[in-house]
Order: sequence, then structure tokens, then C-alpha cells
Amino acid sequence: MENKKPDICAALACEQPKNAVPIWELEFHLWNCFSPKRVILGTEFLTLSSGDQEKTLHENAEIMFAVSRELQFSALTIPGGYWEIAPGVPAYYWLPDEARIEQTKILKRVVSDNLMLMAVTGGVLAIPEANDYISFSTKLLEAPEEIDDLAQRCWFQGIEQGKKFSDLGVEGLITASDIAENRGPYFNPEQLRRFIFPYLHKWALEVKSLGVFPILHTDGNVESCLDEIAQSGISALQAIDPVAGMDIIRVKNRIGDKVCLCGNVDCGLFLNGTPEQIYKTTTDVLQACKTGGGFVLGASNVIQPQAPKENVLAMIEAWRHYGSYKPVTDKRL
Repeated sequence: MENKKPDICAALACEQPKNAVPIWELEFHLWNCFSPKRVILGTEFLTLSSGDQEKTLHENAEIMFAVSRELQFSALTIPGGYWEIAPGVPAYYWLPDEARIEQTKILKRVVSDNLMLMAVTGGVLAIPEANDYISFSTKLLEAPEEIDDLAQRCWFQGIEQGKKFSDLGVEGLITASDIAENRGPYFNPEQLRRFIFPYLHKWALEVKSLGVFPILHTDGNVESCLDEIAQSGISALQAIDPVAGMDIIRVKNRIGDKVCLCGNVDCGLFLNGTPEQIYKTTTDVLQACKTGGGFVLGASNVIQPQAPKENVLAMIEAWRHYGSYKPVTDKRL
């Protein structure tokens, strides 16, 4: 397999890769659809004995690397820390903290220098979860100094986490910080200037000082603050949420010379669409965004476990046809 890591390094630096548009998923949930063995994470991982957990982390790494090679990924994101998609319902793609560190060490040994490893470490405030929504929103208006403290702690914890994973060989750090809803930013302009962008700027600078790429993930419509995002110092923006009306072509024309764009095949389409729809959407995105580099192909958020594998393969097939930067006479990707 050709080493695809140089392609994503170039794209994240807003340059044109030598070979092809890199492929990377914020999280990939279909490992088990593409392997006879199973990746075991989350609550199922917790039921294992300590010996079986150690064995599982090695098997996870082997499966993730093999599937990444099959699907032509240039990078993979290690499982994250615990979070809930609903009260009492944990997300799929997580490991306990100590196991997450060990998984990173094993993955680094397995992938060597053939793939870039990414990690979600945080660093910037986001829209609060449902349990905290009302109290957080009230503090924004009535006790903004408490939000200042939260923003500072979030930044500090993100930097501490980032240093830990950077030392383990992770080369891309992600703050998964949804700052917008479908209608626009959750925070008003003054709040963005006070609680969000100063910390995003400080976080990006600190991450870059580690020799690592800082990446912002946010859902929602961030059209009104794209310039501030581009000026923050981040290397890449992931999602460019089509459900919220974000047009990746318009975003590329506006800030594509400053920030690498990662996305934005509609994650909902992977669940409910057909392979033909995925192929067409991917083709359109590639043809519109690959020129000049600074673009990484993937879903607009994450590909959920319920998505048919045929839809993933349709995206890869479109990439094979339209993702190359090589002369047309060179068919190798």
C-alpha cells in the first residue's frame, strides 16, 4: 500500500497533495462491517477481564489498520473519552482513559508512519449538553464570569490532554466544539468574542507549538463567523454541515486558502441514501473542492454504525475515479 500520510499532511497545510485527496473520518463506526474480527469498545469493553482487555486493544489496532488500508484512509481517529448521546446512553466510540492511552500506544506501533493518528482532546467550549443547557444558558446572561472560568478550564484541560497524546505520537488534535445550530451560532457575537475565539486562537497556537495540526469540529451553520474561524490559527475545519445549509463550495471560495476543509458528504445520506446518491454527492464534492489542495474527503460528521457498507464503498469508488492529483494517464491511487 502506498503511504497516504504525506497527502493528508499536505492538505492540512493547505497545500495540494502529490497523489490524491486524503480520506479521513472524524470517527469511523463500521470497522466490524469490513473485518471478520470485531473491534470492541465502550460498555462491551468494560465487561472484559483485564487480560482480555489487553488482548482486545491489540486486536482493535490490527483491525483498524487493516480496514484503513482497505478503504484508503490517510488518517484514523483513536477512540475518544466517555460521553453520552442521551442521558444514560453512552456513545459507541469510546474507551476508559487508561485503555485509551494504551490503545494509542498500540495503534502507533501498528500503523508506524503509514497513517496519521488523530485524537479528540477538547480545548474550546461548545453548546452545552441537554442536562446543562438551561443552567449554562442562564449563566451566559447572568454570570458571564463563571463562563470565563469554564472556558479557561476547558482550554487548560484540552492543552494538557493534547500534550499527552502528542507525546504518544498523535499528529492531529481535535476540539469537538459545536458552536452553532442549524439557524446559526448558539453564542451571540459578543459571547463568541469573549468565550470562544480567544480560546480557539490560544489552543491552536499551543497545539502548533507541539508540532501537531489543530482541527476544529463544529456542526451547525457557522457562515456568519467563518472569517473569525479562518483567522483563529486552526489548520482545519471539519463538518461544514450540509444539514445546516453550509455549502462547502462557498466556504472553500471564502476561506479555503487559509483553512483546510474536511467533509462534507452528508452523514444522513450515508444512513438513508443509496450508493448512487453517495457516489454522485462525493463526485460533486471532489470536483468542486480538490483543486489546489486544502481538502480532506469524509462524512460531514461521522458515519453511524447503522449505515450500509455499500454506501461507504460508493464514496471510495467515487474517490478512485475523481480523487487523484496525478495525470489522467496514471491510474494508480
